[in-house]
Order: sequence, then C-alpha cells, then structure tokens
Amino acid sequence: MTQLTSSKVTVLGGGSFGTAIANIAAMNHHQVTLWMRSEKQANDILHNRQNSRYLPGYILLDNLAPSLDLKAAVCEADYVFVAVPSKAFRAVVEETIQYLPANARLISLTKGIEPHSFKLMSQILHDLAPAHEVGVISGPNLAKEIADNQISATVIASYSQPLRQEVQQMLSCPSFRVYGNPDIYGVEMAGALKNIYAIITGLAAALGMAENTRGAIITRSLAEMSRFAVRLGANPMTFLGLAGVGDLIVTCSSQLSRNYRVGYYIGEGLTLKQAIKKIGETAEGINTLRMVNEKAEEMGIYMPLVKGLYAIIYQDMPVKEIAGRLMSGDLAEDVEFMSAGM
Repeated sequence: MTQLTSSKVTVLGGGSFGTAIANIAAMNHHQVTLWMRSEKQANDILHNRQNSRYLPGYILLDNLAPSLDLKAAVCEADYVFVAVPSKAFRAVVEETIQYLPANARLISLTKGIEPHSFKLMSQILHDLAPAHEVGVISGPNLAKEIADNQISATVIASYSQPLRQEVQQMLSCPSFRVYGNPDIYGVEMAGALKNIYAIITGLAAALGMAENTRGAIITRSLAEMSRFAVRLGANPMTFLGLAGVGDLIVTCSSQLSRNYRVGYYIGEGLTLKQAIKKIGETAEGINTLRMVNEKAEEMGIYMPLVKGLYAIIYQDMPVKEIAGRLMSGDLAEDVEFMSAGM
C-alpha cells in the first residue's frame, strides 16, 4: 500500500459527523475545506474554531477552512465527502458535479434512502457522476465520541480497492480505525436500516422494558434488516461486521443517537413533531421507516418490527398496544443465513 500524500479534501455539509471527519483529515495533514450554507456557522468556525451548533466544545484545526462558495470548495478537490441529509443529497450533488475535477473521488457519509426512487446515496452518486470513483463510509460512528478522540472504528466501502485503501490512510489515526469492504450496497443498506431499530429500542427503553427484552429486540432487528437487505442483493456476512451489528448495537444503545432519542421521546408521550423539534437534528430513521415498510409490503418481506413501528408513527396506533406486539410475530429460526454445511 503506497503512502497517501497530502490531499485536498472537501466535506459538503456542516453537521456533526461531517465536521468530525473533516477534523480527522485535517489532523492527518490534509488541506480540508468544510462547505456549508450557513454564514453564521462558517463565521463561528473561522473565528472561534468551533462548530458550536452541531459539535460544541471541540476545537477544529487551523488547516480546516469553512466555505460558503461551493465552486471554490470543490473545484480543486481530490476527495469530496458528502455529509448532507438524504433529502437534500441529490440536489447538492447535482449542484456540485459541474465544478468537480475529473479525478475527484466521491464518498458518501449520509445514511439514508432517497424517497420515491428507493436509491441509496452511493447509487445517486453513480447515477450523477458515473466517471468518478464512489465510496461510502458507515459504521458505529457517534460524532461526539469521534471528536473527543474516543477509540472508534468505521468502514469504507467501495468497488474500488485503491479508493478503499486511500480513505483508510487518509482517516486512520490512533483513535479512529478504518476497515475496508467491497460490499458497498450491504454496508450502506445496513447504515440506513439500523436507524429504524434505534427508534424501536429508544421507545422500548422509555416504556421501561427489561434488558432481556431490549437484547431480544436488537437481535431480531439484525435478523430482520439482513433478511430485507439480502433480498435486495446485499451480502449477509456484511451484517456481522462493523457496518451491521456494530452500528446496530451502538445506535440502539446510546442516548447520543438521534434516532434512539426520537423513539425515547415518543415512548414518553411526545408526538413525532415534538420529538424531532426537541432533538434539533435530522433523524433519518423516520423517513427510512416509511420507505422500507412500503418496499417490504411490495416484495412480501416479513418485517414485524418495521410494521409495528410504522403503525405507531404513521397510523397513530397507541404505543403500549403496539409495543406488546413487536415480538409476537411468527416463530422463526434464530439465524437465517448459515454457511453451507453448517
């Protein structure tokens, strides 16, 4: 593996995870530009070296420069990381591609599914920028812990082995380990689906369910999400790695998870609108839930946890009535995907 020299890195989106990744690249001596639309946020980073809105209390390095000018931010970039919410992803990429250098590599940091098309973010990148190499970062990545230099790990998925290796070198440091995986679809689908189950476990915690119950919900969530993704073409083994079970456990257990907190507040009696307002950031699992429920019904995929949560969120069914049904589906095998001969 050849050593990656200092590169020009651009991160699109000034949220917590994008900022954390930008700061790691800066720490590894790359020239980093963090693009955002908010002038107030850019001035905060420029003058106070903090993203006080999304990552307060963490100092950003001097070689990380904020920018409000999209063209200037990407026109010389070697790598462009896209870290905007899924609902804005296509529009931002469409606006960006006209300014991209021919050799720029595109990496998504966004976990979600596009409404109507049911496309993942990497598929949008492939569609809009077919001449560019594409990758996805996903895993148990709570931004505040990464910014605090807590030991963390993630996955870079891409069909391109050189791109995987380049991103591994760019972002690896003593507190942040980057692993590679060629199953870009499985890695990205896992990252989108786990948000649904984080809402469920947050809801269960608010209702005072026991640890055994929560353990069962998380385990059955893994079976359900992998069953769905494999039907759509993912490798089942991906779900045993960081992007699958690793991300699922963290997101379903931590109050730092936006989706977990949405579920918790709904379990306490707040409406969906009130819960989202209280969090103040996008909880991707809400929109993903609706799309996955529709796709599962269309394809005849058995997903009782998704179906139950959908009834609570979108059909105004009583939380306590549905919560008791979440684990009451058909009896099934514990492990659905076994290697031949086992």
